[in-house]
Amino acid sequence: MHAGKLVFAQVMAHLPLHEFRRCVARYHGHHKVKRFSCLDQFLCMAFAQLTYRESLRDIETCLRAQRAKLYHMGFRAPIARSTLAKANEVRDWRIHADFAQALIRLARRLYAGEELGVDLDQTVYALDSTLIDLTLSVFPWAPYLYSRAAIKLHTLLDLRGPIPSFIHISDSRLADVYVLDLLIPEPGAVYVMDRGYLSFERLHTPQRAGALFVIRDRANTQFRRRYSRPVDRASGLICDQIIVLCGQYTGEAYPEPLRRIRYRDPDSGQTLVFLTNSRSLPAASVAALYRQRWQIELFFKWIKQHLRIKAFYGTSQNAVRTQIWIAIAVYVLVALIKKRLGLSASLYTILQVLSLTTFEKTPLHQLFADPNRASQLDLPDNELKLLIE
Repeated sequence: MHAGKLVFAQVMAHLPLHEFRRCVARYHGHHKVKRFSCLDQFLCMAFAQLTYRESLRDIETCLRAQRAKLYHMGFRAPIARSTLAKANEVRDWRIHADFAQALIRLARRLYAGEELGVDLDQTVYALDSTLIDLTLSVFPWAPYLYSRAAIKLHTLLDLRGPIPSFIHISDSRLADVYVLDLLIPEPGAVYVMDRGYLSFERLHTPQRAGALFVIRDRANTQFRRRYSRPVDRASGLICDQIIVLCGQYTGEAYPEPLRRIRYRDPDSGQTLVFLTNSRSLPAASVAALYRQRWQIELFFKWIKQHLRIKAFYGTSQNAVRTQIWIAIAVYVLVALIKKRLGLSASLYTILQVLSLTTFEKTPLHQLFADPNRASQLDLPDNELKLLIE
């Protein structure tokens, strides 16, 4: 007798399927498709993410072993690795990219009230990129250096969550600074960046849009000081200056005054210099915002460790992009479930529990009701407590 829904079906019930159908229709995903739908493809790949499957054969074997439960999991077609491989090869990856963006919009609304760690009301974003290494002989379309291959994942992370609000997958040789051309600045928001994004011509775009930025300065920036503000040197601040760029090209690229803050990190002893277009932010808050940028490094480390984005099920560019976008969709989906159900467990714990209980019928909230289960699965260190917790 069937009583209750499988854990996998409960997780997928949180998907906005009306949005998924719109994405499929937008890119004609069901053109010449007879049985294995785009939703079946997504469910297979999501199952692989949640249960850490190693290959297409692994996915096929595990699902066929539970063929009596496949209908209740949401599948409407038989599972074959050749069919899944072809779907990943030819079906437009933008279907899953747009669907992941739809999930991101839902998640950001739920996490909008999260604590930032800095006393600010504005939305704060961190912008950075990470390399995903590939094998050149298997992925010849992604050359990087010498005998290496890689792709680059550019991410704009909302630090109240953290939830990625913008993701761009590019050639590994694309310089980070060019991603600024793809962003549409949000008025009033704060963008925190490393010095790899220092292009005064491009930084003038958020200035005109009414957005704020905090970025590390380079040592060779030419400027003229207008005046200095008083600072509390006991807090690590060295100077807080209003400057004007006077380089041959920078002065024309960014004609407005900037604020230059020099800060010595009390923990590492490193001296950092920041540039910002904000006149009202306290200098200590500027330094604290840049410290919060470390969350995006933890985000990259976390998804590489706990999502299947380092070993790929297909070798084509379309298959790789499809797998990455579905991995991101699964990450955001789990974050949505955590917030909707009010779960206190970390994302790591939730993923570990789901990987072991996919075919059970226990209600989701009961899976995480036992505090002993969560404490046994938590990481030994505290690095992921900076992520959704």
